[in-house]
Amino acid sequence: MISKVSIGKTFYGACRYICKDTKRAIILQTEGIRNYDYKLMAEDFERQHFLRPTLSKAVFHGIISFYPGEKLHDETMAAIAKEYLQQIKIINTQFLVVKHIDKKHLHLHILANLVDNNGEAIKDSWIGFRGKKIAQKLTLKYKLKQAIAKDLSMTNFEALNKKEANKYVIYQAILEALPNCNYVKDLEAMLLKKKIETLYKYKEQLAKLQGISFKIGDYKYKGSDIDRKFSINNLQKFFYNQRVKGLLKKTESKYAHLLPQCSDSEIKYARDKSRDLFNLLMKIEKNEQGNDSDFEIIKRSRRRR
Repeated sequence: MISKVSIGKTFYGACRYICKDTKRAIILQTEGIRNYDYKLMAEDFERQHFLRPTLSKAVFHGIISFYPGEKLHDETMAAIAKEYLQQIKIINTQFLVVKHIDKKHLHLHILANLVDNNGEAIKDSWIGFRGKKIAQKLTLKYKLKQAIAKDLSMTNFEALNKKEANKYVIYQAILEALPNCNYVKDLEAMLLKKKIETLYKYKEQLAKLQGISFKIGDYKYKGSDIDRKFSINNLQKFFYNQRVKGLLKKTESKYAHLLPQCSDSEIKYARDKSRDLFNLLMKIEKNEQGNDSDFEIIKRSRRRR
């Protein structure tokens, strides 16, 4: 189960999109609004919004998507939606829970008013991030399947706009390139062959690599927006582990003829020592873009001494 959140300005468009097509939309639960016509729903939401007219964005729209093929009773989905709102601290307000059945995966649309029944504004800071964390907790609580990675075979590309579709193009290109990359520059070269440009962000003065983005056509995306594992920190960890594996493989290949003469504990010791040696060499080499220079490493070690 995964969560996606957006905050909007008008209830009419959201109610129309969620509820107008009765062939795909099944209303599971409502609170404080009429539930038989999307126009009347929007009126009810807006009437409460007028209690706090200075709040320009009062439309909370959350989407909870379940794992493809997963089947749940309507009562269970309604309970999950209500608990989701409570944990995200959207309480004492109007809301609408609708099930859509037009996709390969079951999903819920949750619409709520960020002006509560007392006319007070409900805080929306970090609400998207909080929604994702809560969805993970509820997945475990209700023993649902976890969405560990993007499943491209389940993605309806025809339904995506150009901006969203390009995200998946970049995601797949990076996924295919990574096994053959030891450095970020290797990845850059491989993506360039597919007309995907790699852009870097550096910390001022230090010239230390701080972020990475990918550009295709007129669209640019942060690495973490494509997928969390494509942030610059996670990519550098991946490349580091790739180089460690490569060194260990070369070492074992070179001395493979001696392995039958060694015990398991001796082999483990040798592997550990090879890794320690590699770590030391990396501190001296540091030849990947954005890493510290030899001078900076020596300077820090002097300070420690």
